[in-house]
Parts: sequence; structure tokens; C-alpha cells
Amino acid sequence: MQELLKLVRNIGRKAVLGIYHAFLRLFSVNKNIILFVSNLGRSCTGNPGAIYEEMKRQGLNRTYRCFFVTEKRGIKVPEGARAVRKNSLRYFYLFAVAGTWISDTRLPRHMIKRPECFYLQTWHGTPLKKLALDMEAVYMSGEASVSEYKKSFIENARTWDCLISQNSYSTVIFRRAFDFKKEILEIGYPRNDILFSHNNPGAIGEIKKELNLPEDKRIILYAPTWRDNEYYGHASYRFNPRLDFHRLEDEFGSDSIMIIKYHYLTTEKEDWSVYGGFIRAYDAECDIALLYLVCDMLITDYSSVMFDFSILKKPMLFYCYDIEEYRDVLRGFYFDFLEEAPGPVAETTYELIQTIKNYDYNEYKTKYEAFVNKFNHADDGRASEKAVSHIRKQHKDKEQEA
Repeated sequence: MQELLKLVRNIGRKAVLGIYHAFLRLFSVNKNIILFVSNLGRSCTGNPGAIYEEMKRQGLNRTYRCFFVTEKRGIKVPEGARAVRKNSLRYFYLFAVAGTWISDTRLPRHMIKRPECFYLQTWHGTPLKKLALDMEAVYMSGEASVSEYKKSFIENARTWDCLISQNSYSTVIFRRAFDFKKEILEIGYPRNDILFSHNNPGAIGEIKKELNLPEDKRIILYAPTWRDNEYYGHASYRFNPRLDFHRLEDEFGSDSIMIIKYHYLTTEKEDWSVYGGFIRAYDAECDIALLYLVCDMLITDYSSVMFDFSILKKPMLFYCYDIEEYRDVLRGFYFDFLEEAPGPVAETTYELIQTIKNYDYNEYKTKYEAFVNKFNHADDGRASEKAVSHIRKQHKDKEQEA
């Protein structure tokens, strides 16, 4: 039965790709169509979402027809934009004719970018963990071998016309790890502009109301990354933090709440109702920047959220129960994390509780300032504006070429 289902899927896939190639032959590129892909279609946030919001602010959503790829029905699309369901016929049609692609992750290998189309790859974070060609082993679901993974990555990166970088540190790594030789915009991340525009009591109060969060309790945000070797299937990873949430509730439940922000690749969902309101969970559709703004403290691990959150200069703690395995086996790091981390690192629930209780900003002030200077020098609250300006320039250039 499984073999039969596999055969049917393969036949269906070939038929769909045949139609896609027909679209490529039959229809010309429409420069007024822009296709956005954020978090594999699991949200409309991140860098692509922020770029769209800037386009809307400038009224460009009336000039361009803007579509967001959505993985499933019900995902909220920004006002003025339209949804296109992933792997639908319309999805393949729009990829064939769109004048601009904007994505924060690699697109499927079978998507063919036409010369008239401008592809802006925004990427999704400053790297601590090694990427692409710098990786020595691959444990991710769906990857056959290191050599095949690297070959696929190079082929994919060559379709990008331009890449956004958050800082000069990332620029150097992206050039090498992606073998990327085209233009890099070192402008900071568009998704972080809101951390400048909304970092004030009035805006934060409104966000708390919108998210139904209390005004009178400390908010602790827990936002871990995924683990390459803990998965259910392709792009479907487990949430398995090995953290005793009951002990955290016992210690901090009277005056605090904890927000859990799932990584967009994490598809496992927990039942948090047993914690009596102490824990609130948010999935990929929630813009994590809103949670940065409302929280009083961040707990993370090796996630790139550290490089965005540091703009706010709020307390940052690291729960790294598997640091040796992650650093020495799964991924490897680009810098000495334990030396440069702008906050305490805990490896057990007990240690994490103690670091929360005894956190002293002054103890990490020097490291924090060095961290911000290294990773946030380009973040100025105007990255979306700069990205949109670059997109418009590319459209004018292509019009002149035509």
C-alpha cells in the first residue's frame, strides 16, 4: 500500500511540475506581481512581512499585486495582500510569472527563476551555528548526505539576485558559506524595525492588550531553536527542551508568566493548560518581535533570536542543556559562545532558576555592549525602507533593460 501511495504521489508531482513548466513557456513575467514567502509559508511575518508592511505604508501595495504563500488555510495575511495556497496551481502560476520573489528561506529546487524576475533573499538570522558549506555533518530530515546538501545549497543560492545581511559579521560568513558572489545589502533586518518604532510604554501596552497579557506580572519569554536530529519528517521538528516547567511555575508562578514561542520548524504542540495560566504558547503565525517588546527577560539557547533581541538591551539568559552535543556534533559554532554570550548560561533547570533569581545586568554589561556593537551596528529602524528602495530600483533597471 505504501509503495502504491508513493507511486501516486510521484505521478502527481510530475504532472504538477509539467503544468508549471507549461506556465513558464506560455506566460511572460509580470513585474507588478510580488510573491512573498515567510517561514516556509507558515506565517506572514519576519523580514518578508516587514518589507510588505513598508510597501503598504508607501502605498505600493496598490501599485503591485502582492501575494503571500500560505502552507494551510486560515493563516492571516496582511491587509492589502492576498494569500496563495502552497502547492496549488495558482501557486505555481504565480512563481512562473511574478516579477519579484521575496523569501527568508530556500525555495524548492524545482522552482525556476526567470532572468526577468528579481529574487531578494532576506535570510532568517545572524548565524551562531554553522551554515551550508561550512557544515561538516548533516543530521536534518530529508538530507541524504553532506555533499548532496552542499551541492543543493549552492544551486539554490545561485538563483538569488540579492541577499540581506544583518551585520558585517554575517556578510563575511554568507559570502563563504553560501558561495554567494552577487549583491549583499548590509542594512540590518527589516523585521527588527518595529523594535525601534514600538519600543515605548504606549505601544507596548497596546501589544499586551492585543495578546491578552497581564500588565502586573513579569513576562519571561522562552524561545529555543530546533534540533537537527529530533524530527518527525521533512521541516517537522520536535519541541523537546528538557526543562522542568513545573519547577519554574513553583518558583515564579506568583509574580510571573512564561511565554513559549515555538520555532516555525517545530510542529509538535504541548498542552499547557495544566500550568494554570503560568505558560502561554505562541506558534509561527505570531510575530516574535511583539513578544520581544512585551517581555521583561528572554531565555533562549543557540537561536538567532539573541541577535535581534539584543537591540532592546533587556536581560538575556541561555538554557543550553545540550551544549557539547550541539556545538561539537550537530552543528558547530562560528565563535566562542560561552565567552561572548551576553548573559548567564545554564545547563539544568536548577541552574536556570538560580540565574533568573540572581541576574545582575551590570555583571554582563561589558559583554552585552560588545555583543550589540558587533551584531547590531547596521540595525537602525530603517531596514525595510532600504529594502523597498532597492526593490524599486531593480524594477526601474529591468524596465530600462527591456
